[in-house]
Amino acid sequence: MGNCCSDEAGGRAAVGGTAASQDNPISGPNDAVSHFLNSRGYQGLYSQIELSYSASDLRDRDLLSKSDPMVVVYTKGRDGTLEELGRTEVVLNSLNPTWITKHTISYQFEIVQTLVFRVYDVDTQFHNVEVKMLRLDEQQFLGEASAVLSEIVTKSNHSLTLDLVHREESSRSTRPRNCGKLTVHAEECISSKTTTEMILRCSDLEYKDLFSRSDPFLVISKVVEAGIPIPVYKTEVIKNDLKPTWKTVYLNIQQVGSKESPLVIECFNFNSSGKHDLIGKVQKSLADLEKLHSGGQGENLFLPSLVGQNYHNKVLKSQLFVDKYSQNIQHTFLDYLAGGCALNFMVAIDFTASNGNPRLPDSLHYIDPSGRPNSYQRAIIEVGEVLQFYDSDKSFPAWGFGARPIDGPVSHCFNLNGSSHHCEVEGIQGIMMAYTSALLNVSLAGPTLFGPVIGNAALISSQSLANGGRKYFVLLIITDGVVTDLQETKDALVKASDLPLSILIVGVGGADFKEMEILDADKGERLESSTGRVASRDIVQFVPFRDVQGGEISVVQALLAELPTQFLTYMRTRDIQPISC
Repeated sequence: MGNCCSDEAGGRAAVGGTAASQDNPISGPNDAVSHFLNSRGYQGLYSQIELSYSASDLRDRDLLSKSDPMVVVYTKGRDGTLEELGRTEVVLNSLNPTWITKHTISYQFEIVQTLVFRVYDVDTQFHNVEVKMLRLDEQQFLGEASAVLSEIVTKSNHSLTLDLVHREESSRSTRPRNCGKLTVHAEECISSKTTTEMILRCSDLEYKDLFSRSDPFLVISKVVEAGIPIPVYKTEVIKNDLKPTWKTVYLNIQQVGSKESPLVIECFNFNSSGKHDLIGKVQKSLADLEKLHSGGQGENLFLPSLVGQNYHNKVLKSQLFVDKYSQNIQHTFLDYLAGGCALNFMVAIDFTASNGNPRLPDSLHYIDPSGRPNSYQRAIIEVGEVLQFYDSDKSFPAWGFGARPIDGPVSHCFNLNGSSHHCEVEGIQGIMMAYTSALLNVSLAGPTLFGPVIGNAALISSQSLANGGRKYFVLLIITDGVVTDLQETKDALVKASDLPLSILIVGVGGADFKEMEILDADKGERLESSTGRVASRDIVQFVPFRDVQGGEISVVQALLAELPTQFLTYMRTRDIQPISC
């Protein structure tokens, strides 16, 4: 792994977070195509980050000279286990070292990546031993610090200074002594920003459907060891067309390897079942594609055909053309965050009666005395713990809907904290406390309406935009049922698609959420309002909690995978630049 933001859920955008521009607005992922890509090993969002280190005022543990420090870096799993990422060289006789060795790590937006840094004084007798061979229990421990990678990369100077503490002393009630400071600097690799733009076209595609022309889309894969293709990009589906021209393709150079690395470009006929028909394919590098463009020539597709017991490549009449080829450096998701843009988290919770009596254990709102979180609490924690690092003030608007406050009518958007004047709470813990309190002060009712909540979020977004704010808002809606005001919700989403806003919807419980997927534009078509207006971009990501809670990925990864691309789509189509640039 090692690249910028990609659109894992939709696959429409380039891996590398360089996908969206005016030529390539993200019109919504296609669930069947996405499943097809995922089944072939496609991975989600990542960026390649290089970490470097310096320290000051380290403890002097040597009698006749200063310490000889080395940094050991670990990644910390959710279960607390540490995995060593790497070690620096040993800097001799220094309490204020700057290390030359750098470590590379794949930054993933949708995961909380905790790093642990431990500094050791390497004994003189081991100075001729390779650092990777050193036994750490034979070295003198100088101190440790920890940080979340997102805390570092979002700093304007990409640097974070941490206090070093002694493990044993920090566990005592007394204040641990000063062990010095460690500064960690994170730099996004320049190759993560180098992007190739192409417009691809095919001619004379074969019919694959009985009663209409084919519905073609392209999948571009890099070829890894043993000739295995790994998908890195997918175009949109063009319906009923045998000579399609796709929207601009954006490929990150680092993701594909290099301009000379072989790529397999496959043209498929889309089927809603997810079993797409291979029309034909070619194998070319980016350098080859550049030559096709400069020469104005097409490349014939071929189709592997079984002849006897062997496959032979049948050359087709169909051809692939490269109508545009250019290479440039684009600002990435991290550039925007470091350049003054912030994400602001909002949450809305479903209090309709279909959740069940909160006092009974079978209710989705049941607060377990053992402390085990219910589905609503889990969704808040898992999404909130990722997004909180990107929200500078950590004051989160929080609403409820579908309940009747004491002595009042049913409200479809009430402040979760019970206030009639302000909707914000402090931190994730503030959301949890307001949620628990609201369960004691409202009566569950209905129906399930999203329109008022989305309208409130859109209002906050539009006010920030009007005031010149450089904020992007993320609304998390947690619900147990299918939305009742579907058309009103569509209208609100189409209107909000022009605003700096994304909406994450988590479905909890056992309801049939198929209708909800319409809001996620998962059929390849953008939302349309009652007046016929089409959404300018896809801003919704929906996931049923039960689909991911027992799987390999968490609800956070499934929900947040599309968010950086939605963010970049908004920024780039409006030509908004990072302040520092």
